Parts: sequence; C-alpha cells; structure tokens
Amino acid sequence: MTVPPPPWRRAARSPRRRAEKPVLSRDLVVKTALGILAAEGFEAVSMRRVAQQLETGPASLYAHVANKEELDELMLDAALGDVPAPEPDPARWAEQVKEQVREQVRAMVAYPGIAKVAWNTPVPVTPNSLRQGEVMLKILRAGGLDLKQATYAGDALSLYAKAYAYEASSWTFGDYDEAEVAERGRQMADYMRSLPAEAFPNLLHAGEFFTENTSAERFEFALAMFVGGLQALVRA
Repeated sequence: MTVPPPPWRRAARSPRRRAEKPVLSRDLVVKTALGILAAEGFEAVSMRRVAQQLETGPASLYAHVANKEELDELMLDAALGDVPAPEPDPARWAEQVKEQVREQVRAMVAYPGIAKVAWNTPVPVTPNSLRQGEVMLKILRAGGLDLKQATYAGDALSLYAKAYAYEASSWTFGDYDEAEVAERGRQMADYMRSLPAEAFPNLLHAGEFFTENTSAERFEFALAMFVGGLQALVRA
C-alpha cells in the first residue's frame, strides 16, 4: 500500500535541465565581443571578459581567435559588414561616394570604439575592409578618376570617416572628461576674448561654429567640399 505524502510536504519536482551552451565558434566569439563593446565600450573588451560572457575559460577562445589583436580586427570586419556595397552608377557617382562615407561612419559609431581599431590599423586587410575599398574605388573610377586619383581620394575619405567616428565614439563612452573639457573651453573663451579684436577679426568669432549641434553640419560640409573638388578634377 502506498501512503500519500502529508499535505504540508511539497511534492518533489523534477530537476531542471540546464540549457545547453551554444557551440563555441569564431562567429560566436566575435558576436559576443561586439555585444560587450556596444554595451560597455572598447576598453571593456578582453579575451577574459568574452570568455566570462560565454561561461568558459579564456584558453578555449584561442582555438578560434589567435589573440586580442586578431579579435579587434574581426570585430572591425564584422562592423564593416553592415555597410552596403552598391553597384557604381556613373550618373550619381558623387552622391554614392558621400553615401558610402556616411555608411562607414554609421557602422563604426554603432560600435563605439571600433574606430580605434580602424585608426590603429592603417591598412586593415579583412574581407569586408577589402570589399569596401574595392567598392569605393569602383565608384570613384565610374566618376571619371583614374586609378591613382581614385586611390588617393579613397584613402583620404577613409581617413576622414575614421577620424570622425573616432571622435564621436570618444564622446559617447567618456574618453573625454566632460567637466574637464567644459572648463578648458571656458578658459579658452576667456583667453580668446582677451586678445585684440583687430588682430583676429575672424578667429575670435569662429568658436560659435564648433559645438555639438554643428557636428553633423561640419561633417557634411567637409564631405561636400571634398567631393566637389573631385568633380572639378574630373571636369578639368
């Protein structure tokens, strides 16, 4: 005869099965690293931190990624994978150039700090960086530039995109101390006001154009001037 348990005793529950961990792979390591970067910034990403997030040991990552430097390049490559690769259109090549630079900046700003990797790697040789370089050269050549001109133009545009994204992400994740920058700005303003107006009639009023609100406007102005110069070069 089976005696039922008393009502005050809780029935035994079946033990929960722990969810199986996903199979470790290079793609998973990079995706996890990008998640940490987007949430906490570039400096938070390390092999140890990624291993903790994946509930494994750092040594297990080295079967998929050689070291932190390689992980950085893989993250950059993954970020650039979000940038479109349109077919060149000779009728609107100038606008396509601008669109590509905007998209490159957008991709890097989406992962604050990844622009540091791009900046510290003068010629990143990864699948998506090569794809982007070839796309830009094709667009520039479709506009009428020869290979040398297109190469120089593509290099300058890439440098501008990286520099802009670097500065933007530095503000986002506090690489600059806001209080310190504000105090330095106040000191500079006071110093500039102390200078003789007749000696610097333009420079003393230029500061009003360097604000957070004019950042996008300055970016677009520089892009328009650069591409306009390329158009003039083609016409000549």
